[in-house]
Order: sequence, then C-alpha cells, then structure tokens
Amino acid sequence: MNIAEIQTAVDAEKAVHWSNEGYVVRKDTLGQYLIVFEHNGSAIGLTDQSGCRLNGQEEEFFLADRDV
Repeated sequence: MNIAEIQTAVDAEKAVHWSNEGYVVRKDTLGQYLIVFEHNGSAIGLTDQSGCRLNGQEEEFFLADRDV
C-alpha cells in the first residue's frame, strides 16, 4: 500500500497493519498518522518528516480482515 492508500483506509476506519498484526496504523488527535505497536503503545510516524517516504516498505502494509 502507498501513503495515500494507507491514509484513505485509516480515515475509512479500516484496520491497516505494518509487517504483522501487532503494528497498527492510527491517526492521532493532531491528525498525524502513526505506526503503533499495540503491546506497549510505542509509536513512530507513518512517514519521515518530509511526509513523502514511508517508515517501512509499501509491500509490508496490509488491511486486516476486520475493520477498526
């Protein structure tokens, strides 16, 4: 998935994961997209500071079978 696809899916309340189902892409109250490790709440931005490059490979992001 590319950046636009991920953001659109998150905005539509779809469950987007990175690498495995332990990592979930969320949008915070400031409108930032984050990759959150659910087991301890640790998070990084979905992209680098420029907003143009994913913090991960496009092929590593996927939709879960269930919605958020």
